[in-house]
Amino acid sequence: MSSDDLSSVESSAKPTENAGNADNPSLDSAVAAKNSLVSDLDSRIASLQAQEKRLKQRVDDLQASYNRSLKDQTQTVQVDLGRLIKQGLADLERRKQALQTEVEQLERRQERIRAEMRTSFAGVSQDLAIRVQGFKDYLVGSLQDLASAAEQLDLSPPEVERPVTQAAQPRGETVDQASPTPAFAAQRFQEQTERIRSLLDQYRLRPDYYGPVWQLRRTFEPVHAEKVSNWFFTQGGRGAVKSMGSRLQNVLIASTCISVLHTLYGDRLRTLILANTPERLGEWRRGLQDCLGVSRLDFGADRGLVLFEAPEPLAQRADRLLDREQLPFIIMDESEDKINLSLLQFPLWLAFAPDPMNPPADYDYY
Repeated sequence: MSSDDLSSVESSAKPTENAGNADNPSLDSAVAAKNSLVSDLDSRIASLQAQEKRLKQRVDDLQASYNRSLKDQTQTVQVDLGRLIKQGLADLERRKQALQTEVEQLERRQERIRAEMRTSFAGVSQDLAIRVQGFKDYLVGSLQDLASAAEQLDLSPPEVERPVTQAAQPRGETVDQASPTPAFAAQRFQEQTERIRSLLDQYRLRPDYYGPVWQLRRTFEPVHAEKVSNWFFTQGGRGAVKSMGSRLQNVLIASTCISVLHTLYGDRLRTLILANTPERLGEWRRGLQDCLGVSRLDFGADRGLVLFEAPEPLAQRADRLLDREQLPFIIMDESEDKINLSLLQFPLWLAFAPDPMNPPADYDYY
């Protein structure tokens, strides 16, 4: 009950007291009522105070429960987060160890490969260089012996066999018609030498990219001219030429030789190309078509260009061509790891030798 209610009760009680002065029984009843009211108010106040105390206790209990729940949840989240972090770190550690193991294996493999390259590749390269140089010396010596023997031969016909009334023919033409074997380095073939040099100068200085078939149609550099001249005039049309490092460049050199020989000997010339895989033969076919303007009809058994994967059928074809008084020209790709010595007996052959310091494969001779 509020203070206003108490004041109203007291104000209502005052007239009763005043009346009690006149009449005592009424006063006593009023006092009793007042006391009852005060007692009732005291009990209600005590009840409200107890209720307030209980509410405060309940609020404290709820706050404590909330704090405990929040603390438990925080601890649970921290534990879960710590477990996840620990699992993630363990996984990363395992991956790190696996990567370190793989890196160590790759490093050991790298060192092993380097050791093999130092111990084996250099030795094999040196051995290859020695073998190629030895075969080169053998070929040079054989060619020198052949040249010396050819110079000692008297190829001119006896004077008694010439009719008295027949006009003497130039010596160069007589030898050229009598012998199907070319010898470009000999002095007696001076006319062929001049013709060859003229053709090489024409290819180098005045290239004709739309010329007739069998004429070189590509740019001819001095480095190519030097190799072709050396093959004609130093090796006599029979020897190895150091590879240019590219099959297309090698095809260009071979195409130049074919063009010159076709100009000199015409349809008598038959070019036989040896490469050990169909893919390389396909590159030769496309390169020759591009450099000489030939077509697929010019490739075949009875055509000007014949492709071979093995040396034995090539040698047989060359023998048959010689029997028919035709001129075989053998070209060997640099990928040939074995050179059949039976191919070296023919009048014209060109082999592309790889760089001894970086050979593509071992070269054997049989």
